[in-house]
Amino acid sequence: MTVVKEVQFPASREGAREVSREPLPMKVWIDDSDSPADVIDAMALSPFATGTQPWARTVSLDRVRADAPLAVSRGRLLRAADAVDGPSSRLYAGDGWTLRVQRYSNQAATVGVTAVSEELAKAIMDEVLKDAEEPVPTNADVVSMGFWWMSEHGRRRSGKKITTSSWESVRANYPRAAADRLDRLMAARPADVNGRLLLLHGPPGTGKTTLIRTLAREWAGWCQVDCVLDPERLFNDPGYLMEVAVGCECPDHEEGKWRLLVLEDCDELIHAEAKQSTGQGLSRLLNLTDGLLGQGRDVLVAITTNEDLARLHPAVVRPGRCLAQIEMGRLEPDQAAAWLGTSEGIGPNGATLAELFALRAGYLSYEPEPTGGIGLYL
Repeated sequence: MTVVKEVQFPASREGAREVSREPLPMKVWIDDSDSPADVIDAMALSPFATGTQPWARTVSLDRVRADAPLAVSRGRLLRAADAVDGPSSRLYAGDGWTLRVQRYSNQAATVGVTAVSEELAKAIMDEVLKDAEEPVPTNADVVSMGFWWMSEHGRRRSGKKITTSSWESVRANYPRAAADRLDRLMAARPADVNGRLLLLHGPPGTGKTTLIRTLAREWAGWCQVDCVLDPERLFNDPGYLMEVAVGCECPDHEEGKWRLLVLEDCDELIHAEAKQSTGQGLSRLLNLTDGLLGQGRDVLVAITTNEDLARLHPAVVRPGRCLAQIEMGRLEPDQAAAWLGTSEGIGPNGATLAELFALRAGYLSYEPEPTGGIGLYL
């Protein structure tokens, strides 16, 4: 059954100190496709829409303390909605104000306040945010990375502080055959960029994700690293692609820095049959790395894949397109034994990084398969 709620919406003029309370008609539909959180959203907007609380402030948080209440001491809880493996929503109200809080499992939160005056809205928001976030890490082992995804409310980006390791400290995790090329990659600077695509390929468990995090640290002085969580959708939505690759004005992106877009495990986008299976996705990727879209933009694209080079589309691996093509393979038996401190459990084909961590922790009690299994350490 559909429930229709009649509300009033105030007309206002942008920049005006006095907010008009002249009503405009507005309707809200609620049916069985809406969640309890959707009802909270509608209730939170109602005082603003009707004009009883015409001032609004919204803040997004990235590092909320686990014990932060995100509430006001003198308010009352009106509604609460929790989703399994999803966000929790709360709606509070007080004298002349309404507060909506949505918390996520990754320490992020969105806080929205409406109030009868601008001063009251600011005061409520200040109280909610006081000591709510953890301090920003400042040591050299922490770098800022961005994460893009398409939500039900449109394109979103969240900046996160992640822990990384220096290249010197993790170099032994990678096979000798790749060491020289990885050394050059880590030392690269803008003047060394002669291709816009970075291709890291190899079986699961060989440390590709860890390498990207280390690269973010080694390039921190000149390049901002952003990870795209839905790459297939990115390259099939021109508006999404334009915002991520061309039009992003990210708060943690310093003027003059390059940007590295990371696309993890997007095999379908770059394999030999990609043109038929993904439509325009491959063409737009190539256009970004070596076409008109990428011209005048300091943007690089890093792709990790489990596919062998022979199975990738020839346009992806053609000479001149890639800044680097590096195979992330298994460590040879002697190198794996040196890493582990013993040869016990290491087969004639060596081991992946994931297998070595599992052996060291006592989780792997069998001889690794010659081709390597699914890794625990990406």
